Amino acid sequence: MTKRVVTDNLDEVLNILPPWISERLRQSPMLSDLVDIVLDLKRPPVIRFSASQNVWDDVLVSEDDIQYVVQHIGSFGKDNRAGLEGTLHRISCMRNRQGKIIGLTIRIGRAIYGVVDPLESYFTQDKSILLMGRPGVGKTTLLREVARLLSVDYQKRVIVVDTSNEIAGDGDVPHPAIGLARRMQVPEPNMQHDVMIEAVENHMPEVIIIDEIGRKEEVDAARTIAERGVQLIATAHGNTLENILVNPTLSDLVGGVQVVTLSDEEAHRRGTQKTILERKTSPTFDILIEIRSRGVYAIHEDVAKAVDGLLRGIPPNPLILKVNEDGSVERSYEQTLPPVSVVEQQQIEGRREKKAERGSEIRILPLGISRSKLEKAIANLGVPAVVVDDVSDADMVLTLRSQVNKGYQRLREAKVRNVPIKTIKSNTMSQMEDFLSDFFAVSPREMEAEIAEALQEAEEAAMLTTQDQKRRELRPEPHRIRRLQHELIAKYGLLSFSVGEEPHRHVVVTFPGAEE
Repeated sequence: MTKRVVTDNLDEVLNILPPWISERLRQSPMLSDLVDIVLDLKRPPVIRFSASQNVWDDVLVSEDDIQYVVQHIGSFGKDNRAGLEGTLHRISCMRNRQGKIIGLTIRIGRAIYGVVDPLESYFTQDKSILLMGRPGVGKTTLLREVARLLSVDYQKRVIVVDTSNEIAGDGDVPHPAIGLARRMQVPEPNMQHDVMIEAVENHMPEVIIIDEIGRKEEVDAARTIAERGVQLIATAHGNTLENILVNPTLSDLVGGVQVVTLSDEEAHRRGTQKTILERKTSPTFDILIEIRSRGVYAIHEDVAKAVDGLLRGIPPNPLILKVNEDGSVERSYEQTLPPVSVVEQQQIEGRREKKAERGSEIRILPLGISRSKLEKAIANLGVPAVVVDDVSDADMVLTLRSQVNKGYQRLREAKVRNVPIKTIKSNTMSQMEDFLSDFFAVSPREMEAEIAEALQEAEEAAMLTTQDQKRRELRPEPHRIRRLQHELIAKYGLLSFSVGEEPHRHVVVTFPGAEE
């Protein structure tokens, strides 16, 4: 793997700051990890580093301090952003109602050569790729490296549509970090879609790279570009595939969602309700990469398949790629279950092997309702139940009220075998969870207390891991609580994963880049 080389032009940033701020920063041992500087009128400066932040509460930012920076950078655009020519740094301003600048965010831009290496095989497939992740996680940095890789190493015609000059820096000459890629600047943010189409029509690109697709016009332009056979590499608002799917504006990037009404016969055959959600069309992007944290990627290698699964209640199973400090790469799959096709082949045999281990678990046979939703409801509540395929294995049959008197063969068989038949009103997760909660006497107050205690444990572990970078293992919890723990831990910029078999499966907290 290519050794990573970082260029950040920090001197250019330090030179535009008031001398008292600049000198104090130069003395910081963490200067090389500087992420951004926040200067708000009559408030303490906030200095953020990659893993921490400092608040200089012994001083306040004056109006002269803000004006000093403004005078050294020139004018701001209509998007209230400015840059430093020849660098990748970005300065954004806040204004009061009269238009006066009262706050500044100075974001450090870095070119990190080599960051794309672990993902190179994806970007060189001629497939369109969408990148997602929280602000500051490295999406724009990765776009720069992709531009350099494809334009230099693969000699492709690459055009960067640079809306706020964030990818290739300020000035007429793009930053060398994008290699031989050409850069088209966007006069105003609301013109981004026009420049995207202009790039295709006028300059014959093989690849178009763009940061921040967020408007419907840009979504439509992206589809037009993909339909013309141009590889599109872009970022979008949101952190996960699920975020995109539920966003009315952006969902078309991954195929969109439509409501379909099935016939009675087809709904029964599928074991679903008559009204279902399906993917509307082919996704604009073939691959979606979630940047979980720096060096940690969740890769949906087939967006169409992942979306179809989500709409059927099947959680995605992305490839998790983790890049260690020494450059080595670890690969694993997020879900502990194998892919669905393998599950279908092995689930009967696997359940027979585990029959002796189930003990007091209630075995439920779903008829006319969604199996995947029932399994997810069981996992969410953490109740001692398991889904089975045959009446002979079942302790209970769960079906819809509307189905119970229709004389289906397996319902008749259940009555003959004296297997209790329970009903719910509709084929929804909430109905299934309500039924399971009542059946297993799960108290809402007990659930809230259980969740609060588990989240407190996760938060304490996250705070300690942030300080000493040591790995920590939490107590075993049901799936619904582990999911909340993962979300909380991610807010601290840490990594987490689940290990072990149910009911002993638990969350492990680690520091990015730390040895496990």
